[in-house]
Amino acid sequence: MNIHEYQGKALFKEFGIPTLSGRVIFSKEEAEKALSQIDMDKGVVVKAQIHAGGRGKAGGVVLAKDKQTYMQAVDRILMHKLTTPQTKKEGQLVRALYLEDTCAGIAHEFYLSMTLDRKNKQFMIIASRSGGMNIEEVAEEDPSKILYLPVNPVVGLQPFHGRRINKFLQIPSECISEMNRVIEGVFKAFTSLDCELIEINPLVLTTDNHILALDAKMSFDDNGLPRQKRVSSLFDEHEVDPSELKAKQFDLNYIKLDGTIGCMVNGAGLAMSTMDIIVQHGGSPANFLDVGGGATKERVTEAFKLIVSDKDVRAIFVNIFGGIMRCDVIAEGIVTAAKEINLNVPLVVRLQGTNVDQGREILRQSGLKITSEDDFEEAARTVVRVAGGH
Repeated sequence: MNIHEYQGKALFKEFGIPTLSGRVIFSKEEAEKALSQIDMDKGVVVKAQIHAGGRGKAGGVVLAKDKQTYMQAVDRILMHKLTTPQTKKEGQLVRALYLEDTCAGIAHEFYLSMTLDRKNKQFMIIASRSGGMNIEEVAEEDPSKILYLPVNPVVGLQPFHGRRINKFLQIPSECISEMNRVIEGVFKAFTSLDCELIEINPLVLTTDNHILALDAKMSFDDNGLPRQKRVSSLFDEHEVDPSELKAKQFDLNYIKLDGTIGCMVNGAGLAMSTMDIIVQHGGSPANFLDVGGGATKERVTEAFKLIVSDKDVRAIFVNIFGGIMRCDVIAEGIVTAAKEINLNVPLVVRLQGTNVDQGREILRQSGLKITSEDDFEEAARTVVRVAGGH
């Protein structure tokens, strides 16, 4: 789960990570009322609040030094769609603005984040002196500019981590204690809130030798949300695709993608393999959808409806290996959903495993136009072809 910048900065303050003062507004009327709290001699930074990076380059961050510029920014951004490299092609509607005080003077911009190193089962701190820009580009062009510092979850954060980071970032001696507090705050927030990522870009050194977080990006492990009531209350359903919201209601692992071939698979590994083989044969998956190992007929029916609700889908590939999941249950769900929605796109089904003969018989007797394939590779070729690919 992701949260907005203004929500992240509120959490930052609780963990001793210094930020500038700001306030969030949700309407033009609130923006006008906020004028009385803004010192226009210093100006205000108007920031679009969406769950996507690249807001500045897309015009979603504006420095306003007078009332006219401020209101123009509000009118242009609030309740309008903003398109960045991390949003959908049609953009994301901006429903809130964060009005933040300006930073008096910036001596240097850094990048600091903490994430999970799943391969090595530890935390990872990432730091760079090249803050304020796309860290992926920095990593590609000059990897030496980035420090990767592992943290053992059993031992936790140690003094040497701070020394390594301060030395790498060339933090002035008079600012080291402040920087250490930021590092400690990030670690405490990350571990106590079940985070998957905390990113500050930029983290700045001011001209009067203070450390400030000018941005706040936080994402959380969905599996930890039941014990993180405070965090789960920050969920903004407007930032999530409606189909993904519906999938959660039926405990389906669904992620919308930009392709044309809808996929329904059981098991995350098989789902990834299915998407890979579709791409390998020239197609493009429209979604990731794992119905899980213990899905019922009702869940399969709802999963199928989710796929068909995507207007970009030109063909559907059902790829099931029945271990715990029974092929006849999948088949019943497919038939029920297809009849309910009057399916009008090609359907390719590959069933293998438990009760596979019963499942194939259910499909055969359904009267639906279904292409049944036994071979994984051949099934992928078929669905790409009927979807209009190679």
